[in-house]
Amino acid sequence: MTDPHAPDPTRQSLWRPLRLLQASLDADIAQVYSERQIDGLKPSFVMELLRLHACGPMTIAELAESVQRTHSALSQKVAAMRTGGWVQTVVGDDARTRKVTLTDKARGVVDRLAAEWRATEAAVADLEAEIPYPLSQVVTDIERALERRSFHDRIAEKLAEDPAWD
Repeated sequence: MTDPHAPDPTRQSLWRPLRLLQASLDADIAQVYSERQIDGLKPSFVMELLRLHACGPMTIAELAESVQRTHSALSQKVAAMRTGGWVQTVVGDDARTRKVTLTDKARGVVDRLAAEWRATEAAVADLEAEIPYPLSQVVTDIERALERRSFHDRIAEKLAEDPAWD
């Protein structure tokens, strides 16, 4: 049963604007793909596709390490990319391993994806030149602060102060 008088903590968020910004930027990149009839490609697939193009077939573990993702996350992403027809898995160096490789569909657009990657990086540089405090500096500063005290520890401290967490 819901309580109509319960406060909704999701009405305020410092975190949500960052996620919404990322989603908006990804939507703009997806629109660029759509305009070039690169249908069904998610912006989140591009790094892995470019990495496979540059480095050749890799196991999921190798690809995950290469793009700094967990094996589990990359396994799910590879499954989605396989469903979309962007990658396939083939027998690796021995029968126990599988390697992820590009499909003909992916190879047919990978040069355009590399061009989009370069254009996106240049557009981000332009944006950073327009704002007083570049996003890349924000990220670096946040990473340094988290080295001093992890996000987990910060959340745990706040939860320890909240009686509803008990």
